[in-house]
Amino acid sequence: MPELPEVETVMRGLQARLEGRVLRRAVARRPDLRWPLPPNLVERLTGARVTSFRRRAKYILMRLDNGWSVLLHLGMSGRMLLEPIGRNELTPHEHLELETDDGWRVGFVDPRRFGSIDLIDTAKEDSHRLLAGLGPEPLDDAFSVPVLDAALKGKKTPIKAALLDQKVVAGLGNIYVCEALFRAGISPQRQADSIPGTRAKRLVPAIKETLREAIAAGGSSLRDYVQTNGELGYFQHAWKVYGREGEPCPACPGLPACDGVRRIVQSGRSTFYCPRTQR
Repeated sequence: MPELPEVETVMRGLQARLEGRVLRRAVARRPDLRWPLPPNLVERLTGARVTSFRRRAKYILMRLDNGWSVLLHLGMSGRMLLEPIGRNELTPHEHLELETDDGWRVGFVDPRRFGSIDLIDTAKEDSHRLLAGLGPEPLDDAFSVPVLDAALKGKKTPIKAALLDQKVVAGLGNIYVCEALFRAGISPQRQADSIPGTRAKRLVPAIKETLREAIAAGGSSLRDYVQTNGELGYFQHAWKVYGREGEPCPACPGLPACDGVRRIVQSGRSTFYCPRTQR
């Protein structure tokens, strides 16, 4: 599933092309994705001007001048296609199509249909059932060491699981939690309530640094993810531990005490880390 850097990259691509434009045409080619589409979706979209974009966790919000926001979630296999109008054939599994007043089209492509589209009153975005209760954005100033300390106090779960809890911090997923924990030198198996204090002072900047570098690289391309211009993300080439089981640890290359990157399973997900440097 696309994580925060991938969603941010897609949002920026849409923003650059759609912000300020009028949606002259909208077509929904099926009544549902993961959940039913709003029955008035096409009517709300057609003729509306796009005023701004916002990302919240792994969701994209496209705000319209009629007071509505379109909530987009890419799910497991969703992607946004952005191209000039003129191609006659549709992309397979293209479920929503938008056309702008300056000759561009957007297609929501989702083969597995785990994505979602909804309409929200813009003034009430944060009370939507998918957004209410989310934790702080990790790249905002609101996500700080004291905030993380408070969220982890008394939490009797591994820190890896705690960081994947969207109520603790919004938008983090498996890849970037593994990478941030490696940079912070913290074992993914360490209990979360042992992190507040010195370890949190390493972890918060490691999370922010990892995400910023990933966004700058266009995210990580796994399976279906591509940017809105069709290009792949490149951060997978900068992974320190994720997907590198058995390879030398970049923090201790060649040291006999290091067996390389190890893979374990936590809560049904693969975790990659270096047992020597992550404590």
